[in-house]
Amino acid sequence: MPEVIFNGPEGRLEGRYHHNSADDSPLALILHPNPEQGGTMNNKLCFNMFNMFKSRGYSVMRFNFRGVGRSQGVHDQGIGELSDAASALDWMQTYNANARATWVAGYSFGSWIGMQLLMRRPEIDGFISVAPPASEYDFTFLAPCPSSGIIIHGSHDTTIPLASVNKLADKLNSQKGIEVDMCTIEGADHYFAKQLDDVIKHTANYLDKRGA
Repeated sequence: MPEVIFNGPEGRLEGRYHHNSADDSPLALILHPNPEQGGTMNNKLCFNMFNMFKSRGYSVMRFNFRGVGRSQGVHDQGIGELSDAASALDWMQTYNANARATWVAGYSFGSWIGMQLLMRRPEIDGFISVAPPASEYDFTFLAPCPSSGIIIHGSHDTTIPLASVNKLADKLNSQKGIEVDMCTIEGADHYFAKQLDDVIKHTANYLDKRGA
């Protein structure tokens, strides 16, 4: 799991990257929770997601948004972080020009950034959105949503009410040609402290369903 440093819009960004040697290996980019609430690329859910993609033969990266860890710059309320994510994907594509598929996975704030990245990058084939902050951020930009994916949320999430996420999923599913699986994990709060394995299991099952 080598450390990588790559250029972002506001300076160097720090990441962890696993390269799969197959010429057409798929790509996965993992985006961490809100830095203002302690989110980093070493978040346990992000770490486990990284290892899951690695085990499936992906070239996969998780990285620190600007101002986190050794990444330069300062937190930019999501605007600059979207550019950071685009830079990370650019860097990965430099070394994986023949990737047969591209996925983005985000947790909480990272899922909001990931969904915006979908709108910028038509090469993204699918998304994993864990605990999307539908009650705190505007998701109306997903009109239309360019790709299908899965949303995973906890039934006991008091930070982001399940009803707001169900509403988001219903809105996306109403769009022609888009299918979003809505997965509710019973008993889980916003942090999935006891349900990390369930998150990974549902993600892997969804990837199996998509042939990814």
